[in-house]
Amino acid sequence: MASVGLLASILVSLLAASSAPTPLYAVYQRHWGFSPITVTIVFGVYAVAVLVSLLAFGKISDHVGRRPVLLTALLGQALAMVAFITADGVNALLAARVIQGLSTGAAVGALGAAMLDIDPRRGGFLNSFAPAVGTATGALVSGLIVQYLPAPTHLVYFLLLGVFVLQALAVLALRETVSRKPGAVASLAPEIKLPTAARASVAITAPVLFAVWALTGLYAALGPAISRTLEHSDSVVWGGLPLFVLAGFAGLAILVLRRTATHVVMLIGILTLVAGVTISLVSIGSGSGGAPSVAGFFLGAAVSGFGFGSGFQGGIRMVIPQVAPHERAGVLSLLYVVCYLGLGVPAVIGGILVVHGGGLVQTAREYGAAVVVLALVALTGLVLSGRRAERIAVVRFVPTPRSESAAAVHDPCMADVAAHVE
Repeated sequence: MASVGLLASILVSLLAASSAPTPLYAVYQRHWGFSPITVTIVFGVYAVAVLVSLLAFGKISDHVGRRPVLLTALLGQALAMVAFITADGVNALLAARVIQGLSTGAAVGALGAAMLDIDPRRGGFLNSFAPAVGTATGALVSGLIVQYLPAPTHLVYFLLLGVFVLQALAVLALRETVSRKPGAVASLAPEIKLPTAARASVAITAPVLFAVWALTGLYAALGPAISRTLEHSDSVVWGGLPLFVLAGFAGLAILVLRRTATHVVMLIGILTLVAGVTISLVSIGSGSGGAPSVAGFFLGAAVSGFGFGSGFQGGIRMVIPQVAPHERAGVLSLLYVVCYLGLGVPAVIGGILVVHGGGLVQTAREYGAAVVVLALVALTGLVLSGRRAERIAVVRFVPTPRSESAAAVHDPCMADVAAHVE
């Protein structure tokens, strides 16, 4: 249990570090005078770096072991914190985000697979719970440190640097969970390879994961500016609150729904996501500012966050039980590729539209509407998969001459859906 706790704490730290700069963007913007496009580019560069790392290093821990990958990734995170501390301009900030993204992408697949290696039940839960906790705490704690403690652009990174060093020392004492196997160099070639048993569930899950992480991109990239505009405040705490509320309620959803059937969790995730985004959009457009708009925006963030946690948890639970232990890191990395595509690409587009389109509020509306459309696409796939599973159940459990055995033998993919889509 201690080993799983250590691995979960590393995942929390990685996601906390990724969201820690969010409240600081306004400070950097004042110091260095860059535009909102630059904010989203800095945000998007991180997502792209994670994607590249996932594609290149996502499967390597299945070959060389979990510990070497985690140690290397923690070293990379420590270097990223040093780069943030010494940053003196946009280029240095971009470099820090690239280092951070590369090390995060290398670590997440290995971490998730290692937790599943040690304890499949707790590991599956922590794979979805830890990212939400990390994202929430990083955004809020960073905002509080920047607002109320000295050295606002340095202290949070010094604290994270210390955490990563301690975690690296702890990993040295961690027992390896997989044996080495050949093919490590070949695994570095980017490849989208998905085990046959997981293909049907990934097809159902991918739109959900993309949609919920696109929502996270909205709150991380544009949320600080939206909340400060609605509140008429320059406080960096307000800048971190939208992401904190979103991720906090995501963690609550994962806790509350951890024993609920996977198909139901996915359905709840999509419906609450649509409801929350709709509330936020109405609140943003309901007036020029004031308490009602602010309250509505954060209510929408809370409801959307519940949808994020449900959808992310449901996606992990739907896919991972279908893959073998030596495939876990690669499949988890593939799922994170989908997540970070949703996180990064729409956010960068949103930043461009803020400057060259209709401005902040109009861009937020368009972004939110796009998330709703994505969620409805995911809902369509989920409903169709449920009907498909029901038809399989009829074939399997209502015997007709020779049809029952024929379905089981000749359609293994359909049988797999029936077994795993609850």
